[in-house]
Amino acid sequence: MLGSSSYSHHHEHQQNQDQELHLQPDLTSPQPPPAGTELHYHQIPPPPSYLRQLLLACARSISLSDFTTAHRIATVLSSNSSPSGDSSERLIHSFTKALSLRLPQSLSPTSFTDTSSNNNDAILQSSHLTLNQITPFIRFTHLTATQAILEAIDQPHQDHIHILDFDIMHGVQWPPLMQAIADHHPPLTLRITAVGTDLDILRKTGDRLSKFAHSLGLRFRFFPLLLTNSINETVDDVINHLSTFDRLPNETLVVNCVFYLHRMLIDREKMVMLLKKIKSMNPRVVTLAEKEANHNNPLFVSRFEEALSYYSAVFESLEVTLPPNSRERMVVEQVWFGREIVDIVVAEGESRRERHESFVSWERMMKIAGFRNVALSPFAVSQAKLLLRLHYPCDGYNLEVVNDCLFLGWNSRPLFSVSSWH
Repeated sequence: MLGSSSYSHHHEHQQNQDQELHLQPDLTSPQPPPAGTELHYHQIPPPPSYLRQLLLACARSISLSDFTTAHRIATVLSSNSSPSGDSSERLIHSFTKALSLRLPQSLSPTSFTDTSSNNNDAILQSSHLTLNQITPFIRFTHLTATQAILEAIDQPHQDHIHILDFDIMHGVQWPPLMQAIADHHPPLTLRITAVGTDLDILRKTGDRLSKFAHSLGLRFRFFPLLLTNSINETVDDVINHLSTFDRLPNETLVVNCVFYLHRMLIDREKMVMLLKKIKSMNPRVVTLAEKEANHNNPLFVSRFEEALSYYSAVFESLEVTLPPNSRERMVVEQVWFGREIVDIVVAEGESRRERHESFVSWERMMKIAGFRNVALSPFAVSQAKLLLRLHYPCDGYNLEVVNDCLFLGWNSRPLFSVSSWH
């Protein structure tokens, strides 16, 4: 943990250190370190628990528009964190960066003012592929959702399958399903309508999947459904796009919603309207995967505290499962998760896109829209357990089934949920 050895080494001097640094155990009314104390933080790094309290104090100062105090705290935090340190240091670095972006530019630490590279589409897409390779998060959701789909379509007289995939990205979810369908007797036909915001990526994804289908001898067609890549994309826009959805009378419809719907949660009533629109399309199954978090709180400090707790567990899991100084981990944390953290912490109102809510919230909205939960099979749960045991063999990851939903967590913190609906 950050500074743990130094902190232990100087434990006998803690009382003098506290006086020298003017540490405040109660940060509900944060007091900034006085000028000139930053050098002491360089000499004797404070413990991670204290730095997290400073993060909260900085957030509270920003919520009160006390930017001078927030700047002083952010300066201390930036000098005691690093994108290449242990999990605590990296976490502090990411959240300090996000908080600094809420400060007036004249007060923001210079090391945090340039975030253009993290918003580059090519870099984001690359970091997403890396995330899929080094963590169980995407693999878990794809594997579990795909198994639920295979079981739902394994019915007589369902020979033509049409998948509506919201935000298909690179399409890495579908090769295992395509292989299973190709092995089916009699063989099935598969059509994918892929929702996305980048036509070039959609076309490349379609080409890759089409080539793979050809290698399997699978009858396959791919159609892109382009949405605008804009924060102004509304639920009404998505509903209108769905009105152009082309479905043949003999097709069995599957709707796949993996890490997508939370972006539409600006208006809960409008979200229910979208879910009702999907319900009216009479899908055989709807798969839903989301982060198990509450990042949609309109109160900034509450949202900040929840995000800090959530990403603390994420960063700790990466610390255990990847070697020290992992370049891949740094890319995922600073680019992919860094972008999410900045959006949750910095953006307000309709400009915020990362609006994750807990499964309880999604369950309520799905039921209002007329869906019923379909229990995941014991085989689907066993597959997820096998994935963790074979590829991520550590004690931290855990699986739990609650209300017919499968959760992937780190220690006591649930991180992701996958559920199936009809």
